[in-house]
Amino acid sequence: MAYVCAVCGKKTTMGRTYRRKGRAKYLGGVGRHITSKTARPFRPNLQNVRVKTDSGEVKRMKVCTRCIKAGKIVKAVS
Repeated sequence: MAYVCAVCGKKTTMGRTYRRKGRAKYLGGVGRHITSKTARPFRPNLQNVRVKTDSGEVKRMKVCTRCIKAGKIVKAVS
């Protein structure tokens, strides 16, 4: 199954990591300079949760922590 929240559809997005060298200006240097940019994934914090659906059945779903905190799901009592 894909790395996607079952409730809101939040998924992996791509971003960058910047590698810098040099000394900061406030420390007496000439400033920090970017030497390379590397692509990297930003992944949502997904948790496997037992969820009670509208029809009353219990399913295991991947849900992001933001949806869990917001109360968008009802956890199944074990």
